[in-house]
Amino acid sequence: MAAPDFVAQIKAAIATLTEPSLSPSATGSGADAGADIDSCDREPIHIPAAIQPHGVLLVLSEADWTIVQVSQNTADYLGKTPETLLGQPLSGLLNDAQMRTLQQCLAAAFETVNPLRFELEVGGTVQGFSGVVHRSDDAVLLELEPLEPEANQTAVSFFDFYSLVKQPVSRLQQTQTLAELCQTAADAVKQVSGFDRVMVYKFDPDGSGSVIAEALQPELSPFIGLHYPATDIPEQAKYLYVLNPLRLIPDVTYRPVPLTPMNNPLSDTPLDMSLSTLRSVSPLHIEYLGNMGVSATIAISLVQNHRLWGLIVGHHGSPRQLSYELRTICEFLGQVTSLELTAREEGEDAQYKIGLKEIQTSFIAALTQGQTLKTGLTHNPAHLTALTGSTGVAFYEKGEITLLGETPQLSEVSDLVRWVKEQFGQDVVYHTPALSQVYPAAAEFESGTSGLLALAISEVQQLYVLWFRPEVLQTVNWAGKPDKPVVVDPEGTVRMSPRQSFELWKETVRRRALPWKPCEIEAALELRTAVIGMVLQKADELSQLNSELTRSNIELDAFAYIASHDLKEPLRGIHNYSSFLIEDYGDQLGDDGAHKLQTLMRLTHRMEDLINSLLHYSRLGRAELSVVPEDLNEILDGVLDVVKISKPEQVNFVIPRALPTIACDRTQIIELFTNLISNSIKYNNKAEKSVEVGYLSSNEATAQGVWPAASQALRNPVFYVRDNGIGIRDKHLENVFRIFKRLHPPGRFGGGTGAGLTIVKKIVERHGGQIWINSVYGEGSTFYFTLENPINA
Repeated sequence: MAAPDFVAQIKAAIATLTEPSLSPSATGSGADAGADIDSCDREPIHIPAAIQPHGVLLVLSEADWTIVQVSQNTADYLGKTPETLLGQPLSGLLNDAQMRTLQQCLAAAFETVNPLRFELEVGGTVQGFSGVVHRSDDAVLLELEPLEPEANQTAVSFFDFYSLVKQPVSRLQQTQTLAELCQTAADAVKQVSGFDRVMVYKFDPDGSGSVIAEALQPELSPFIGLHYPATDIPEQAKYLYVLNPLRLIPDVTYRPVPLTPMNNPLSDTPLDMSLSTLRSVSPLHIEYLGNMGVSATIAISLVQNHRLWGLIVGHHGSPRQLSYELRTICEFLGQVTSLELTAREEGEDAQYKIGLKEIQTSFIAALTQGQTLKTGLTHNPAHLTALTGSTGVAFYEKGEITLLGETPQLSEVSDLVRWVKEQFGQDVVYHTPALSQVYPAAAEFESGTSGLLALAISEVQQLYVLWFRPEVLQTVNWAGKPDKPVVVDPEGTVRMSPRQSFELWKETVRRRALPWKPCEIEAALELRTAVIGMVLQKADELSQLNSELTRSNIELDAFAYIASHDLKEPLRGIHNYSSFLIEDYGDQLGDDGAHKLQTLMRLTHRMEDLINSLLHYSRLGRAELSVVPEDLNEILDGVLDVVKISKPEQVNFVIPRALPTIACDRTQIIELFTNLISNSIKYNNKAEKSVEVGYLSSNEATAQGVWPAASQALRNPVFYVRDNGIGIRDKHLENVFRIFKRLHPPGRFGGGTGAGLTIVKKIVERHGGQIWINSVYGEGSTFYFTLENPINA
C-alpha cells in the first residue's frame, strides 16, 4: 500500500474528478440516467456504497471497536443479520487474541499483516476466514472472505509462496527488452492465475493504450496490437489503480451488495472504499466486460514513478475466484515487473541514444567555439536537427528568427513563437506530436509540420529553439470503433453506454508526427544546460577581463596624468623658447630662421591639441553617464547659440520640426551636436551654407530605407544632421570615424586633430545607438544616429 501522504494526494485527485451530484447507487445501477457523454469520467467509483458478494464488509469505530456499518450479506457468511450486528462490539465476533492481533495490525504496513486468519463460530460450526484490514479516514474496514475454495478456486499456503514466485521472478529479471519483459509477465500471471487470457496493456501519453504482450488459450483470437481509447478507462479509475494495485471481479454477473446504513455514521458521508478489495465496480465497467464476453477479470497495476504505466489484465470465460494468496502472488509479479520497466525502457533504442550522445558531444564542443550563440547553434544545421531527430529547426533571439531545414514560413513561425511562449508555464520544454490539435493554425502549414519540440533557453533574454517534424500517416488498429454510444433505455431515458463492438476497426491518422522520445527531449534539455554553462563560462571570462580592464584603466589614468603634465610641460617650454628666440634674436635669425621657429611653435601647439583630444576620448568611454529625460530642443538652441558666436559665417540653420524629449547624458549630447554642426560648417565651401537638424520616426526611417540594419527592428527615432558641404567620396566613408584620421591636409578647412567624429561615435555607442553617414561628393553629407538604451543608465 502507498505511503499515507501519497494516498491523500490520490484521494484528492479522485475528488476533483467526481461531482457530488452523481450519488452512489446501492443497487449498482450506476450514475444518474441522464448523465451526459462525459459522465463516465466523473462517476464516483470510489464510494459505491456496495461490495461484491464473495465476502463481507464490517466498518468499525476505532474509538470503541463497535460495528457502525456492514454489508447486507452478513447473514450469508456470519449467520447474523445486519440489524443484530450494528452497534455491537466487534468482540462479539472475535475472541480476545483475535482482537489484539487486529489492533496490532493497524500499526503495521498493509502488505506485512494482510491477510489475517480468523476462525469464527457460524451456525454452530467453526468457519475459517481470510481477513483484510485497513483504515479509511476515521473508520476501520475489515473485509472477510471464507477460506473454503469453491469449485474453481485454488488455495495456496504462504509456505509455498517462495517456490511459486522464484522461477517467474528469475525469468523477469533475465529479460533483455521491454517486449520480452512484458511477455514474460503475461505468461507468469497466466500460469499463477489460470485465466484464459492475460494481456499487458500500456498507456500512451494521450490516455489511450494498446496491448503489447499476451498469453492466451489456443482457441481464443489474439488482441495483441489492438488499441483502446482513453475513455475505456476513466481518469478516476486510473488513480484507483495506482492506489490499489490489484482488482479482482470473480463473476461479472454479480449482484452488488449494498451497505447498511448507506452513509458512514462516523462522518455522515459515503464510505471511501478506494482501498477495499471487495469494492463494487462501476455498472458501466460491468456492462463493458459483458459486451466483451468476459465472465471474470483481474487487473494488476504497473506503476512507474507513482504514475500508471500500464496494466496486466486477465480475462476468463467463466466465473473464477482466486484466493487472497494467489492474488498476492499476482500482485507481487506486477510489482517486480514495474521495478524492471525503467531498466528495459532505458535499454530501448540503445544505439540511437548512443548516436544522440555522440552528436551532442561534438555539437557542444563546436558550440563553445562560436563567437555568438546564434553562430554556435546554427553553424551545423544537420547536427542541430539530428540532436532531436527532427527535420527542421528555428532559432529565435529577441525577435530575430533563423530557419534551418524543413520548417513553416517565417511569419508562421513568428506567430507560433508567440503562442508557444504561453505554453511553458513552469517548464522549459514543450512538445506535441499533433500540433494542429492544440494550435489549429498549424493545420494550414504548407510544410506539413505536425510535431513540435520547443525549448526555452532563456525567457528573459527571449532565446528559444523550436524543432519540427513532418506529418506521418499512420493506421491504428482499434478494438472496435473508439467511441461510447448514447443509447435510449426502454423507459425513454438517454444514457451513455460502453462500447458494444470489439471487432477490428482501422483508422487512418492525419496531421500527426512520430512522438518525441524521452531521450530526444532529454537531449534538448541537455543542450539548454550546455548553453547556460557556456554563458556562465563566458561571464566568468568577462569578469576576469573586466578586472584586467579595471587595472588597465587605472594605468591609463596614470598615463593620462603623465601625458597632461609631463609631456605637455616640455611642449610649452619648446613653444616659449621658440617665441623668445624670435623676439630676442629675430634680426640675427633672418626671415628663414624665424619662419622655422614659427613652424616649430605651430607643431608644438598641434601636438598639445592631439594630446588633449586623446585624453578626452579615453576618459569619455569611462565616465559614468548621468541619464535623465532631456528636451533636445533646449539642448540644440544652446549649441546653436555657441556655434554662431564661435563661427560667425552666414549659415542657414533649418529645424523642420520640434525634436523629442529623450533620456540621455546632457553634457555628452551637447558635445555630439556641437561636433556634428561644427563639422558641417567647417567642411563647406558653398557661398550659402545650410545645416539641417531633425529626426525621423522609426516607421519613417524604415519606409525611406534610411535604417541600414534591415534584419533588426527599429524602435526609437533616427536623428540626423545634414549639410550642403563638400561631401565625402565613397572610398573614404569607412575612415571617417577613425581617430586622428583626416581626409585633408591640416591647413585646409580650419585644421583640427581628426578626433571629433571619433568622439561623436563613442558618445552614440555609450547611449546604446548606432551612427552612419550618407554622402554625395560635392553636394553634402548627412550623419544619422540613434540613441537607444544608455549604458550605465
